[in-house]
Amino acid sequence: MASKKGIAITIIILGAITGASFLVWTVPQQNETTFIITDYENYLDGAKSIHEVLQKSTDIEYQKLLDGEITPDQYITSADVTSSQVTSQISEFVTSKPPEEWQNSYISFMDGMKKFNSYIGETKVLANLIQNESSQEEFTEAMEKIESLKAESMELVKISDDSRP
Repeated sequence: MASKKGIAITIIILGAITGASFLVWTVPQQNETTFIITDYENYLDGAKSIHEVLQKSTDIEYQKLLDGEITPDQYITSADVTSSQVTSQISEFVTSKPPEEWQNSYISFMDGMKKFNSYIGETKVLANLIQNESSQEEFTEAMEKIESLKAESMELVKISDDSRP
């Protein structure tokens, strides 16, 4: 069982990420935003830490969905918030313009985040299948796709780590 302190820290971190995501989306879309980064390793490490928190949070909520501790609607609401945070992170990566020696690592990590976002989307599909009491075959197919996307995301993050200068 999670401690109250751990839950509070997770909520604070997710709140900060949500706030940052909100700010990114409120910036006018016509202006091309470029994030100026001078320490590419620390930026990538920070993004990786945020990604790990989002992944753990999603895994916890996903398991609660499977265990029947939360409703599919509650899960979908949580997944939507996480998905918007991941989308915000991807947007930052697209505009960060790393130097050539960091590009492979950044691109692999960004691709890993895209796969993670697809994973979140597929877990929402599974939540809908649960809610609609779909067939075991549909449920099994969705579970296999979820596991595949999660594995691909983790592999791309590993590739990113391995391709750092």
